[in-house]
Amino acid sequence: MPKSRTVIVFWQLAILAFVLVVWQWGFEWSKALLPKAYVPKILDPYFVAKPSLIWRSFLRLGCLDAGGFAACIKGNDNNLWFATFVTLKNTWWGFLFGSVSGIAAGLMLGRSDFLARVFGPYIVALNSIPRIALVPLVILIFGLGDLSKIATAWLVVFFVVFFNTFEGARAVDRDQIAAARLMGASEFTVLRTVVIPSALAWVFASLLPAVSFALIGVIVGEFIGSERGLGKLIIEAEARANASEMMVAIFVMMFLGILLAIAVRALQSYLLRWQPQFEQPA
Repeated sequence: MPKSRTVIVFWQLAILAFVLVVWQWGFEWSKALLPKAYVPKILDPYFVAKPSLIWRSFLRLGCLDAGGFAACIKGNDNNLWFATFVTLKNTWWGFLFGSVSGIAAGLMLGRSDFLARVFGPYIVALNSIPRIALVPLVILIFGLGDLSKIATAWLVVFFVVFFNTFEGARAVDRDQIAAARLMGASEFTVLRTVVIPSALAWVFASLLPAVSFALIGVIVGEFIGSERGLGKLIIEAEARANASEMMVAIFVMMFLGILLAIAVRALQSYLLRWQPQFEQPA
């Protein structure tokens, strides 16, 4: 096992090193070896900045260059750290509200045929609307502040979590429910001890993509109208045709997405520790 892990890490680092080398010097090599018409534009530093330029932009945006850190932070209301905090905060709240409401609605309609038949057409109709099309309306209602970004993330997350929870509640073994009722369990007890544990795997299958969707929703909201955030940094960098600053924000978003996914995965491993794939080795 340690040997296989070492081999995996080796190849991961080798691939990363290869990508960085090609990214840094591939454009010059292509111009030297290929006719101009065949040089891939994706390697052009004007479109995708070199890693060295991205690093320098990171130091500048993060107030980590030669200038004073405190003065830089005070002089820039949307510096990299504050923009990251704002985007992460809005992503968290949008994900939390969307997940909680999606789980609650999914369990409610999944356990009630009457409610599912009454509200089903409305949910399908609302889900058919592209969430991106609703962002301008959300901003018009809630303004340019953080609330509109949280609402946008909620819109994206709710339906992802709802449909999985709904199907999970529907897929619960009816024999287990019947056995619980035969032993005198109330509807709430059946929900707490049978339905929810059985549906948890379905719920967590939706939470991992929901984290990314929440971040996407916040960034799209910041693109369309925002006073701060990583999306605002990207729009400002795009206006200046500054690819390196755009790439800094993109890499920070990627890092945030990884951290949020790890947090959800850790929670999943804890809550589903009774399942074989999450059992800790003895």
